[in-house]
Amino acid sequence: MIKGELPSAGGPPPGPAATRPAPARMDPASKAIVGLLQQDGRRPYAEIGEELGLTRAEVEHRVRRLVDAGVMQITAVTDPLQLGFARQAMLGLTVEGVPAKLVAEQVSEIPEVSYVVLTAGGFDLLVEVVGNSDAHLLELVSASIKPIAGVKAIHTFLYLELQKQTYTWGVR
Repeated sequence: MIKGELPSAGGPPPGPAATRPAPARMDPASKAIVGLLQQDGRRPYAEIGEELGLTRAEVEHRVRRLVDAGVMQITAVTDPLQLGFARQAMLGLTVEGVPAKLVAEQVSEIPEVSYVVLTAGGFDLLVEVVGNSDAHLLELVSASIKPIAGVKAIHTFLYLELQKQTYTWGVR
């Protein structure tokens, strides 16, 4: 269906999938650029171009298109423990009486929240939080998240050790 077009009579109304953007189509060169930037986001475009048989300008143009389209972002990934954030946790939230998306929007506004996803299964939302201490995490859960209308239950999963964290799945 084209944006702004009405659904045809007799067909199902557009659901959440109808509002999602179509997956980006990436040619092998763009995938290779993404893969190289995932290894080292500071790698010079001229070096990438040399490796892939492209000019620096072509690499820069492709990167700009990918960033502008929201396909990728170039950012620094930090280790929270090295920055003094001693406690990370995943929270499983059960929501009742209001749409889970409304709760997700409110939780997303909390600065200590780094990840929010609506799920199917035992929890309505999964929320990753980063705190300075156990006391900070307690305050975050009890004073910032629990009072949100619709939050019925919070299950806290404390991170004891990060075994694997990767960002290379984008070019598989």
